Order: sequence, then C-alpha cells, then structure tokens
Amino acid sequence: MVDDFLFSGDNPEPEEVKTIGKWKVLVVDDEPEVHAVTKLALSDFLYQEKTIEFMSAYSGAEAKDIIRENNDIAIVLLDVVMETDDAGLNVANYIRNELKNKNVRIILRTGQPGQAPEKQVILNYDINDYKSKTELTAQKLFTVVLSGLRSYRDLRSLEQSHEGLKK
Repeated sequence: MVDDFLFSGDNPEPEEVKTIGKWKVLVVDDEPEVHAVTKLALSDFLYQEKTIEFMSAYSGAEAKDIIRENNDIAIVLLDVVMETDDAGLNVANYIRNELKNKNVRIILRTGQPGQAPEKQVILNYDINDYKSKTELTAQKLFTVVLSGLRSYRDLRSLEQSHEGLKK
C-alpha cells in the first residue's frame, strides 16, 4: 500500500509515447557534423504521433539517388555548396522539375549566403525556406521543421482528396 503513493523525491517512470509512423527528413550536407547536430536537435521531435526518420546524403548526387527512390520524403534540409558551388540548387531543380515532386518541402541551409543570395534563390527555385546555418538555432530548426511538416501534410491531404474525387 505504501508503494501506491508518490513522494516528492520519487521519480516515476516516464510514460512511453506511442507513435504511429515516421516523417522522413533528408539531411543533405557534406559536413558530417551538420547531420549529427540536426539529429541531436530533433531527437525528441514528435508531431501528430509521428517521430522523424532521418536519411543522410553527403553530396548532391547521393541526394538525387535517395529522393528518386523515396517519393515520401516530407522535408529536405539542403546545403547549397557541396561538391560544387551550386550542388544544392541542382538538387532542388531535380526534385521540382525532373521528378515533378511538388510536395516535399525544401529548406535551404547555407553556410555561405553570398554564394546563393536569398532573393535570387527564392525567385528562381521552388524553395520553401532559406536559412543561414549560423542563424539556425535548435528552436528555429524545430519551428522550421514543424512548419514544413504541416505544409507537407496539407499538400498530401489535398492530393489524396483530389485522387478520391477522380475515382
């Protein structure tokens, strides 16, 4: 009976969170530290009872392969400068124009903003957000990923409704 009471010094076991799936997030960056920090910052992320499944690409070519094989990626966190100065922009172009994937949310992260000026990139590419790596704190990363997942969810819902109406 004494075990039924919880005293201020007692620490109850944390409740296990039930999940019903995962959101696929592709991190594309040639710096392994960026992958590690991103995974750490979002390690406890949960939205609509789904956690994040991280996928990693360390070059534009590798990113293209992963995206081509996985049409259900919700977000691509994309570096601009990798094996070439515009490798990330080539990936964005590939996603939108060759694969015709309008659902995936592309968040450009760059350590060299002068290399790909924000105004020019947003106007010329179908990018959903643009962040400098130096400004992207853990809280801002959480916010931009949550916002991206909401948009992705809404686009998928509209697409499914459209398919239902066709039938």
